[in-house]
Amino acid sequence: MSSGELRFTSMHEWARVKKGKIVLAGISDYAQSLLSDITSVELPEPDDQCYEAGEEVGVIESLKSSMPFHAPTSGTISAVNRELLSNPELINQDPYGEGWLIEMHASNVADLKNLVDQDEYESGLPEEEEE
Repeated sequence: MSSGELRFTSMHEWARVKKGKIVLAGISDYAQSLLSDITSVELPEPDDQCYEAGEEVGVIESLKSSMPFHAPTSGTISAVNRELLSNPELINQDPYGEGWLIEMHASNVADLKNLVDQDEYESGLPEEEEE
């Protein structure tokens, strides 16, 4: 898997290897569009706690609803995007860039091979209904 390649979970999170075992993660464009106007984000504190892939690590709140955010791979959280605490709308504006949520030190980067690539992820999304 090349650096910079997005991988997706079935729960609409993305992960991208930044360097070595460092992985950036956030929610997909589809997920942010379902949530619509994101109003707040609850993020974990970076520490030595080891999370399992799929374990809930935070919550994203919007005017419509809330959505849990899960670790895309096993590992420890090395950084969180503190900018989102005062500007949660960055997730709506740039979900794959400035709207990243967490940075993890992956226990096993090979876990990401269990996730799907962007084409496969998008092909599994519901068709948009035309009005």
